[in-house]
Amino acid sequence: MKVTAVFDIGRTNKKFFLFDRKLKEVFRAYTIIEEIEDEDGFPCDNIFEITRWARKTLDQFLADEQYSIQAVNFSAYGASLVHVDKSGKPVAPIYSYLKPIPSDILSGFYAKHGDEWQLAKETSSPPLGMLNSGLQMYWLKHAKPKTFEKIKWSLHLPQYLSYLFTGLPVSDFTSIGCHTMLWDFSKKDYHQWVYDEEIDHLLAPIVETTTMVLKSHLGHRLRFGVGIHDSSSALLPYFIFANSPFLLISTGTWSISINPFSDAPLSQKNLQNDVLKFMQIDGRAIKASRLFLGNEYNLQTSKLRTHFRKKLKQLNQLKIDWGLIKKLRSNYQRKFVFETIGIERQVSDQVGLENFDNFAEAYHQLMLELVELQINSSEMAMGKTTLQKIYIDGGFIDNEIYVKLLAQHFASHRVETARSGLGSALGAAIVISKKKKSEKSLAKHYELKRQKNKKP
Repeated sequence: MKVTAVFDIGRTNKKFFLFDRKLKEVFRAYTIIEEIEDEDGFPCDNIFEITRWARKTLDQFLADEQYSIQAVNFSAYGASLVHVDKSGKPVAPIYSYLKPIPSDILSGFYAKHGDEWQLAKETSSPPLGMLNSGLQMYWLKHAKPKTFEKIKWSLHLPQYLSYLFTGLPVSDFTSIGCHTMLWDFSKKDYHQWVYDEEIDHLLAPIVETTTMVLKSHLGHRLRFGVGIHDSSSALLPYFIFANSPFLLISTGTWSISINPFSDAPLSQKNLQNDVLKFMQIDGRAIKASRLFLGNEYNLQTSKLRTHFRKKLKQLNQLKIDWGLIKKLRSNYQRKFVFETIGIERQVSDQVGLENFDNFAEAYHQLMLELVELQINSSEMAMGKTTLQKIYIDGGFIDNEIYVKLLAQHFASHRVETARSGLGSALGAAIVISKKKKSEKSLAKHYELKRQKNKKP
C-alpha cells in the first residue's frame, strides 16, 4: 500500500500517521517523551529523544512490507528553535517557550531597537518573551555567547525535523509568521532589528511550504516536505470544506482562533489581548488569537480531581447540566484564579473548592469561566468580519460542556465540530500530496456535526 507519512509533534503527544493515496488514515501511533531540564534547570522538550524516535519510527515503517512510503512531512508547534552546528547537531536544548527571559535582557533589547508596542505592531507579535522565538535568539546571543557562537543554523522545529532526513536547512512562512517577532509584515521581510543584530545569516533560506525534496533514505527514494507550523496545517482542510467565511477554533494545549478572512491591521488593544497575525503557506497574513486554554484546564481539573477524589474517566464522561448552568449564572462571578492565563483576567478573591457543593458544580463553574475567556478570545479574532460558520477541532471537541456553551453563545452562527482527531497531520499530508482534494474526499475524515443551540 502506497502511503504518506506525517510526524505531528505537539507539546504533549508526539504522533505518527500514515495516509493512503486518497488521504485516508490507515495508521497512527502516539508516544509521550518525557521532558528534561536545560542547563538552567528549566523544563524543556527532549530534542535528542525526539530525534531518535523520529529516525527509528521512519526506519521501522520503511522496513514494513505492508506499507510503501512515498512521501514524508512534518507538523510541529511553533515558538521553538533548534540551534545546530555545522555538522547538524543541536548545540543547545530546545528551550521552552515558557522559560522567562531576564528583565535586563528584554529592557536592553527595547532600548536598542525601539518601543515595545511599536515593534509588536510592525511584527504582528505581542511581546511574549520566549514565545517570540526571535527574542530567543537575541537572548542566546547576549546571555550565552559561547553557545551562540557555535550556531550554524537556527531552525524552526518543523523545519528541523525535515532537516534530519534531507540535510537541507530551510525556513518557511508558516513558522516565521507565528508570533516570532522576526517578520515585518508591512515590508514582507525580516524586521530591521534582525539585520542590526546580524542574526539573519543564521536563519535558513525561505522556501514555499509546498516545497518537496527528493532524497534517498535506506535505499528508498522519498519525497520529503519541509514541514509546517501546526496551526497553519490544521487550517488547510477547512478551506476545502468551507463555501462561506468561517472561524476555526483549534483546541489543545493552546486554543487558537483563526480568522482567515481578515487582514485588518492590529490595534494595541488587539496585541495586549494576545491577538496576532499568522502567515499561511503562501506568505499571506491572517488574523488569530491565542488562549492557553488546554494548559490551564489541565492544571485546574487536576486540583478538582484531587479535592473531590475523582478519576480522569469520570471527568471525561461528565455531561452538561443546564439546570446547574442556570443556577450558577443567576449569581455569576469568577471564582477560579488561573495560573497561566493573563493576570488582567483574574479575580480578587479565590473561592476555595470546599465552598462548592460537589464536583459537578465546581466543574461547571470552571467551564463557565474558561468558555467566557474563549468567547472573548474568539471574538477578538473575528473582529468586524462577517462570518457564517465556526468550526471547532482538536482535543476539546469531546468536552460537551465546552462545545454546548460556545454553540449557545454563537447562536447566530453555524457551529460545527470536526471529529477527525487528526489535528494538523492531515494538513501536512495535503501540503505534499499531488492529488487534488475535494470536500467529498475529506468528509470521511471530519464527520462534521452541527451543534444545536439550546437556551435553558
